[in-house]
Amino acid sequence: MQYDSKVTVRMKKIEGQLRGILRMMEEERDCKEVITQLSAVRSAADRTIGVIVTDNLIDCISKEDAETFDKNTMVKQSVDLLVKSR
Repeated sequence: MQYDSKVTVRMKKIEGQLRGILRMMEEERDCKEVITQLSAVRSAADRTIGVIVTDNLIDCISKEDAETFDKNTMVKQSVDLLVKSR
């Protein structure tokens, strides 16, 4: 699968957030602040997973050979991926 630039941008933001959290930990910042930022990273990762699964599903369904695949199976597999990621 080819990943859209929006996914790359999201991942770079997450990477920056993680670096910021590490810096906060090195500075011995309050645990509530660290946890808040970790929660933000988790939320951003969840949203990124959703974007990747959605883009992949759209790509699979819109391909010319999609007629040979069961679209219901593709949707189920996509939902399973989302559930598994939690």
